[in-house]
Amino acid sequence: MVDPDIASAHSVDGPFITPAQSRAIDRLAIDHYGIPGVVLMENAGRGCVEQLQQAGCQGPVVILCGPGNNGGDGWVMGRHLAAAGVAVKCVILGDPATYRGDAKVNFDIAFRLSLPIESVETRLEQNELQQAIATVDGRPVEWIVDAMLGTGAQGPPRPTVAEVIRVANQLGARTMAVDLPSGLDGETGKPHEPTFRADITCTFVAAKTGFQRAEAAPWLGEVHVVEIGITPHILDEVLG
Repeated sequence: MVDPDIASAHSVDGPFITPAQSRAIDRLAIDHYGIPGVVLMENAGRGCVEQLQQAGCQGPVVILCGPGNNGGDGWVMGRHLAAAGVAVKCVILGDPATYRGDAKVNFDIAFRLSLPIESVETRLEQNELQQAIATVDGRPVEWIVDAMLGTGAQGPPRPTVAEVIRVANQLGARTMAVDLPSGLDGETGKPHEPTFRADITCTFVAAKTGFQRAEAAPWLGEVHVVEIGITPHILDEVLG
């Protein structure tokens, strides 16, 4: 008998990997095979933009960028969307002074290119957050991209991220999650309060184990596995 709690609502082929395995795959690719992390991030961001374009995105687009590598993917997306002539704004959560590694590289590039960037770290009034997220140059946003929390996040989102998620979920724009929706446990599929509700989830290397759970389905939307340059034998080494 099929477990009623396990329901792959999305036509995603296996294998499925846990968030820990996803991080181990990245680490192996970088440390052993010499694929620079910034290359993986570039491939991830560009692949997400390609999915937006295939979905008919014309813009404007708001990208919600956290301080980690998930946010780094968002900065890459902002650059590629701007290069394609799409109106885009990156909304930054957190202090950019805390950025490290590949995320800092791509934030610095976006900053030097003068991409529109708006900080909401201290703007917890709902009307201020809504204004920041809902418009780009006075035009209503078409797509909101969640690049806030990656596979390393655990538990409910912290207050600023939580409030941004609540506002984004209320706006009625189309939505994309980068790797997994913020607030969703990638291993168990449990949605925390709140969880970003995506129309499209672009996940990297392979779908996450939690995506098979029925309770995850309303938050994921369509799931697309984005290829970022990880060859199958790297995946096999981690999965055994």
